[in-house]
Amino acid sequence: MNDQLPPAPTTLTVAARTHAADGVVSLTLRRPDGGTLPAWAPGAHIDVLLNGGNGDEGELIRQYSLCGDPADRAAWQIAVLREPQGRGGSAYVHDHLREGATVRVRGPRNNFPLRPAARQLFVAGGVGITPILPMVEAAEAAGADWRLLYGGRTRTSMAFLDRLAPYGDRVLVRPQDEFGLLDLAAHLGVPEADTLVHACGPEPLLQAVQERCAGWPPGTLGVERFAPARTAEAGDGGAAEAFEVELARSGLTLTVPADRSVLETVEAAGIAVDFSCREGTCGTCETDVLDGKPDHRDSLLTEDERAAGDTMLICVSRSYGGRLVLDL
Repeated sequence: MNDQLPPAPTTLTVAARTHAADGVVSLTLRRPDGGTLPAWAPGAHIDVLLNGGNGDEGELIRQYSLCGDPADRAAWQIAVLREPQGRGGSAYVHDHLREGATVRVRGPRNNFPLRPAARQLFVAGGVGITPILPMVEAAEAAGADWRLLYGGRTRTSMAFLDRLAPYGDRVLVRPQDEFGLLDLAAHLGVPEADTLVHACGPEPLLQAVQERCAGWPPGTLGVERFAPARTAEAGDGGAAEAFEVELARSGLTLTVPADRSVLETVEAAGIAVDFSCREGTCGTCETDVLDGKPDHRDSLLTEDERAAGDTMLICVSRSYGGRLVLDL
């Protein structure tokens, strides 16, 4: 199970705000007292708590990848794409988080670590460059053999091209209006020995990358999703049914109705648990399973982790049997 996030958010100040690309703003966050921030590694994200919630939705919580320099303990950098069809988080960032504003954050947390390998292939689509960029810089610093395939709608919509420019032909910048869709077959068509693939971007791109990597050795591909995978929403267990959860540390046994998640059921019983996205993508609510077989409906756990069955994301996943025992 992943380490727990700090119990309380930290208030940071927006020290700088810059235009990163069409529709993308970059924010530099610092502590108001100028102190150091927690260490992080490429692939990490933070929860940003936004005051844009209303009605039953409450406070908005969004996850944004850290895309600055891990060695800079005085500042964190995130980049946010305004999504017109989104649920309000990106609009709030763009409209309200000006230089000098304060914002509460939790983390960092890393579900998308850079795994060491002799060769690295990075694939990024649009704002998916944010977790990939520190990986590229780390791979270069480590002397790895790496390359990046970076796609976007247009060249002006693609952030951080200036930071990638020094790497020359190791980086293939492929705007769709100039080159069409990314040529994944040319880069993923033939499995390469001692090579790992890290990908982040829109769901159609990640689905295509997964299909291309199906013939590669198990464990080759690591992905970071900003939204639930289509296949994960329904799960393999069919229609939802009620089941029991025993909370081993709390001494409670609860019934999870067909129309309520484990997380919602546990919350209603007054048990405090960490959570964030409620979509099975961020990993905040990951919980150890002591007995029973989880019906995994998340978009985060690897196939090996699903097969092991000793952890689950309680915001979306359910049970294959009538009972689960959780370490809560």
